[in-house]
Amino acid sequence: MAERLVGKAAPEFMMETVSGDSKDFGKVSLSDYRGKWLVFFFYPLDFTFVCPTEITALSDAYEQFKALDTEILGVSVDSIHSHKAWINTPKEANGLGALNFPLASDITKNVARDYGVLIEEEGVALRGLYIIDPEGELKYQVVNHNDVGRSVEETLRVLQALQSGGLCPMNWKPGDTNL
Repeated sequence: MAERLVGKAAPEFMMETVSGDSKDFGKVSLSDYRGKWLVFFFYPLDFTFVCPTEITALSDAYEQFKALDTEILGVSVDSIHSHKAWINTPKEANGLGALNFPLASDITKNVARDYGVLIEEEGVALRGLYIIDPEGELKYQVVNHNDVGRSVEETLRVLQALQSGGLCPMNWKPGDTNL
């Protein structure tokens, strides 16, 4: 049976990363984001078709997230070398181009498993997106079938609702009254 993640401490992780400009390799852990909000998302594989639409849309909206004291981290089961090659591939050739956030490698598949999105029989992750608060509590999760991309606008709306500190009804938007 699946275990609930929302409302609990987000599962810890340590992964290798490539910077959004593909110039630097590094490591990242959940503790690196303490004190900030984190949009942490999984996608199935590099060089696929829906994934670049999501990743580049999140990168394009990065300044909006940054204004909300929020960082973004993308992750798949591919290697950092595959991530680097994908960033260095032009968009018109199904590449990403430069990003405003790093991509992490969950080549062991342990992080996808810990977050409940690993499709074991395929060895890839579902499209899982998580919002983690500055204290490390997982506040939101959404998991999509791999055929369907996620919405940057909805992610921003939910982030702002969580940051509002109030009860937010359906379709709440910044500026609306909380319950």
